[in-house]
Amino acid sequence: MSSQRVIVVMGVAGTGKTTVGRLLAEALGLPYAEGDAFHPAANVAKMSAGTPLDDADRRPWLDAIGEWIRDRAGLRGGVVAASCLKRAYRDRLRAAAPGAVFVHLTGERPLIGKRMADRKGHFMPASLLDSQFAVLEPLQADECGVAVDVAGTPEEIAERALAALRLL
Repeated sequence: MSSQRVIVVMGVAGTGKTTVGRLLAEALGLPYAEGDAFHPAANVAKMSAGTPLDDADRRPWLDAIGEWIRDRAGLRGGVVAASCLKRAYRDRLRAAAPGAVFVHLTGERPLIGKRMADRKGHFMPASLLDSQFAVLEPLQADECGVAVDVAGTPEEIAERALAALRLL
């Protein structure tokens, strides 16, 4: 795997994108960015109120992440956590950094729902999980990336992701 590669850790809320993303960045010696930090305040307010984002809401967020990954791709790479639930969102990021690689964290709804219910201090309510699954478009065969199951500890998930990335 190229050291200049940008890795986007994607999946529905509650899959552990932040935790796994940080572990991957640490293991690879790359900078990490939290996708939630790129959301405009209006998006955070909307999600906090239990309203799912639509495509128009996500455009400025995706463009901000796109700028970050474009800058990182020109340097030494990086890792960013961002849901990227639809193919069109991933295409938008690939337009900014064509070499971006996606790590799709996958899992069963009951497990992810429990993790969301157990987490503290996040603006995304568990009530939005079904809307995330409803719009999720898994990675397709022509997209550069890997799917990694979220069963197990964050360290186990990160190890599986690293092993899968090495095979690309």
